[in-house]
Amino acid sequence: MKIKCLLVDDEPIALTILAAYVQKIDILDLVGQCSSAVEAFTILQSKPVDLLFLDIQMPQLSGLDLLRTLSNPPKTIITSAYREYAVEGYELDVLDYLIKPIPFDRFIKAVGKMITQRLAVSLPNSQPDEEPFIFVKEDRKLVRVDLRDIISLESLRDYVKIRTSTQEIVTRQSISYYEELLPAEQFMRIHRSFLVALAKIRAITDCQLEVPGQTLPVGRNYRNQVLEQLQVRHFFRRGQV
Repeated sequence: MKIKCLLVDDEPIALTILAAYVQKIDILDLVGQCSSAVEAFTILQSKPVDLLFLDIQMPQLSGLDLLRTLSNPPKTIITSAYREYAVEGYELDVLDYLIKPIPFDRFIKAVGKMITQRLAVSLPNSQPDEEPFIFVKEDRKLVRVDLRDIISLESLRDYVKIRTSTQEIVTRQSISYYEELLPAEQFMRIHRSFLVALAKIRAITDCQLEVPGQTLPVGRNYRNQVLEQLQVRHFFRRGQV
């Protein structure tokens, strides 16, 4: 499902750069560009916009003043050369605050926040046949990963390795981020460094789990929770295993 975005900036070069960035990400759909907040206000009344890239200092009406006039503003990423408005921006619940000149990797990180919110799981009411999925940033692209394909996630300090049935993806993120993002009824933390898909567990001992292609440790601090969730704790208590 495409994310419809609108660019608002009174600097033509800034608009050109942002438009080029948007075109590199397939899930983004550029519905318009405008050079003033007044023009943006008119467009927002007539077109559906999911994501707004918004400069702050513009003639007649600033970007922050535009947000204040909207009763139901779209998700907004501020693009500004000035850091001093960051606190005020976040008080208006902006998604991210990008400082010009904006590198592409920082742009894609901001867009990733939108994708996480919108598409962390597919929308069951509007698309009942679509499998739940997430988008994962790898290098300079966003990779779609179906939740049903995930086997395990491994923490590598500042990175996470996601193993699926067909590939391995390494992304700059924390394991705790994915623990919160992924549905708890399908994924479980078993160690400070590992998350696993419950459906992929093939065997268990009191200190290890087996999933396709891997034997993973069960951390001491996670052991009781793991055994309880898998409803096998009583076996280990009675010495049956």
